[in-house]
Amino acid sequence: MITTYDLMAAHPFLTGLPLRHIERLSRYASRAPFHANTRIFQEHGTARGWWLIRDGFVNLDLRVPGRGDVIVETLGPGAVLGWSWLFPPYKWHFGAVTTEPVLAIAVDAEGTRAMCDAEPAFGYELTKRFMAVVVERMQTSRMRLIDLYKAPA
Repeated sequence: MITTYDLMAAHPFLTGLPLRHIERLSRYASRAPFHANTRIFQEHGTARGWWLIRDGFVNLDLRVPGRGDVIVETLGPGAVLGWSWLFPPYKWHFGAVTTEPVLAIAVDAEGTRAMCDAEPAFGYELTKRFMAVVVERMQTSRMRLIDLYKAPA
């Protein structure tokens, strides 16, 4: 049987991390299957975890005044979902909803933060990886919103 650790060790986001870190991190993780059209989290809600997407797709959305929820990016297998758990005040900057059945690995935020505090080298490496995600998501969102406001309503 494939364990949560096995799934995490095979995930591209964690590639190159020492296996002892992945093993310890897997203690805060579990499989997280979602049905199609399931809202995983809502913009401005409290961020309590993050997910490694194994199968399926998730839309990130953003509430735009006068337009409602606008999809800014679609994440698929190999992507990481959620970074707001790492930075106070731990509130989601986007919403996330599945477009089809999704299998992900859910990782607890509190446990991950405790591990980062206890092992600064791990915390630094994980923060660098998440900062790359933050920058990419913000750039993608920026381009999507520019396109949205160029197009007629």
